[in-house]
Amino acid sequence: MALAVDAGDFAGLARYGLFGGLGHQAYLRRAEEQLTALHRQGLEVHLRVLEAGDFEDYCEALGLDPRMPSARVAYAGDPELAGEPFVYAGERLAELVPVLLDDHRARVRMSVACAALLDAVGDDPAGQFRMAAVMRYVTSVYLALAEGAGEGRHLLTLRCHGPEDGEELTSAVDVCVEDGRLHPAGRDAEAFCVTLAAGVALGGEGALLLHGDPAVGVRAVGRAEGRSAPPGGPAASPAGAAVPRPPVLGWALTGGRLRPMTAHEVFDELADDAARGLPFPPGVEPLPGFPLPAFQGAAEGGGPLG
Repeated sequence: MALAVDAGDFAGLARYGLFGGLGHQAYLRRAEEQLTALHRQGLEVHLRVLEAGDFEDYCEALGLDPRMPSARVAYAGDPELAGEPFVYAGERLAELVPVLLDDHRARVRMSVACAALLDAVGDDPAGQFRMAAVMRYVTSVYLALAEGAGEGRHLLTLRCHGPEDGEELTSAVDVCVEDGRLHPAGRDAEAFCVTLAAGVALGGEGALLLHGDPAVGVRAVGRAEGRSAPPGGPAASPAGAAVPRPPVLGWALTGGRLRPMTAHEVFDELADDAARGLPFPPGVEPLPGFPLPAFQGAAEGGGPLG
């Protein structure tokens, strides 16, 4: 089943008569009733986000009439589309919609990054070897970032593009470390690693930022400056002492290789993000990135793999 969970998509598709004159909220209520009934019958229902522009492009490419129910069924079940189906498990739609949208967006990002990665490494046996080397590398980088971030809930953001005005790829993932254990981050972690892999394989340019958990920021600041956190963490600071600002650490992707940024470069990257329309995080402490694993795969020496 393909669901128009976004109000804008619903409005764009309503002109094709797909929803029988229902408003968006009434449509969602009816969809929830249908899903609940099917689930109670023991049927496995796969969900896909119904996007107006994507659906119209799909119908045009296959010569389908978007007003026909068969077009919507074909779109819902096509395994080649980005954002492969999400299994419904009986949730209320109010709870499910944000999760479904996040999963869909991660899958779309992953699909775009996978295409760029495959273009960079090739689909022959040598390309498969190169891809395996790149994926081992980005996995080691992801684990090193989580270890360096330490306890708490942190945010990794990545933007990268090919060296010759290639399409910009972006990804973000929450990294949660509790009692020394890295919690699984699901589809977002997969999308992040594939996006970074595409940037590495393309010999791309970009930036990776680690937004540290404000609650444990003093530990990240201490690590970046070569110091230990005070015993007991932030709570042990003397009364009236300045509370450490949330740290932001950075790495530049240059020629497909990551290097630690300086604190000034991190600040400039945050300012560039703000110029692109992202909010500048208030009260942060820009810090240099710590060393990350070096790339040890095939075609070492910089530049795109090929």
